Amino acid sequence: MSAVDSDAVTSLTEGARPDKSAAGTWVEHRSAGIDILRGLCALLVVLHHIHLRFKINHFDVSALLPMPIARVLFGSGHFSVITFFVISGFLITTLSLRRWTSLERIDWRQFYWLRFTRIAPCMLALIALLAVLHLAQAPGFVINPERATLGRAVLAALTFHVNWLEGHHGYLPGPWDILWSLSVEELFYLLFPVTCLLIRGERWLLCPLLALILIGPFYRASIYGQDPWDEYAYFSCMDGIAFGVLAALFTTRYPLRRNASRWIMALGLSGVLFIVVFKGLPASSALHPLGLGITVLEISVALILIALSRGIGATLLTRGTGFILMVGRSSYEIYLTHMLVLMAPMPFIVTWQPDRATIPLIYIAMLALSIALGWIVNRAFSEPLNQALRAR
Repeated sequence: MSAVDSDAVTSLTEGARPDKSAAGTWVEHRSAGIDILRGLCALLVVLHHIHLRFKINHFDVSALLPMPIARVLFGSGHFSVITFFVISGFLITTLSLRRWTSLERIDWRQFYWLRFTRIAPCMLALIALLAVLHLAQAPGFVINPERATLGRAVLAALTFHVNWLEGHHGYLPGPWDILWSLSVEELFYLLFPVTCLLIRGERWLLCPLLALILIGPFYRASIYGQDPWDEYAYFSCMDGIAFGVLAALFTTRYPLRRNASRWIMALGLSGVLFIVVFKGLPASSALHPLGLGITVLEISVALILIALSRGIGATLLTRGTGFILMVGRSSYEIYLTHMLVLMAPMPFIVTWQPDRATIPLIYIAMLALSIALGWIVNRAFSEPLNQALRAR
């Protein structure tokens, strides 16, 4: 969840398919394929940030692995956040269509309330904790006063423009930085039901969605190299959510034969491999200055989601994937909390100066602790509170 953070993903925030029971309550069924995709993205985001923290402190161990493997494991964080954006658009649209049958019938109050109950508890708790750590001058958690004050950072987080703040004033500490993807995603969803109600027709809704898709690569190309704004800008990312919305509309409205769905899955997987795994090839890397590398990835993920929704790979994906499924179902909490695990021990690790043989073990320990913390927060805090608030 970037997604995302997804969900962030991400979205990072919705992972179930609901059906209405005879009693009128929503019964949720998980999509194993989508949970696995989110789980893989969450792992890649955490690995990217672990590696970045160690690289900043001169403990780079990427040379211990073959370059193609190291590139995928440690350099796919932003690709994973973009994937969360596409998944988020797909799931939110699918759930909205199943709740209200048509996007023009969205109950905007219920839509916002459902988003609030899922997003707010964990996010508000994190912001409060980060504020306390900043005031306590905890190493790694103090905001550079030349970039923002604590009040300015809190305001940016609550009004969904952390990405803009960082893009124009520089990076915030890592645990604040991950909120940039929520800024992109939640601004989209603030506008989504309003747009659906004003346009009042799925065909006309295609116009703003296609506009975002067309603007995306041109905008990315125009600001290419302006770190971090080139990756964090609203128009650099919202086309991913738009692709997810279009994929959901297509899936809901147009049936596909199984053979066609298999071809769509193969095409989507090929696109992801081309951008993520083979991004070092000239043909792949040449797309990014043009703003098209992310577009190819977004289209590919949208195709995979269409195929998954048709049941392609459903049997295979349920075998031996329990761990990845668990990570996917806690991906939002893992995304929001993993930087706490990474930042807190870094001053001690820098003082310790571990040897190259020990650092991979620390990588694994940080990854395991990040997943465990996110899972605990999901099970013990955010999901129970989410359910309690929705019950009201």
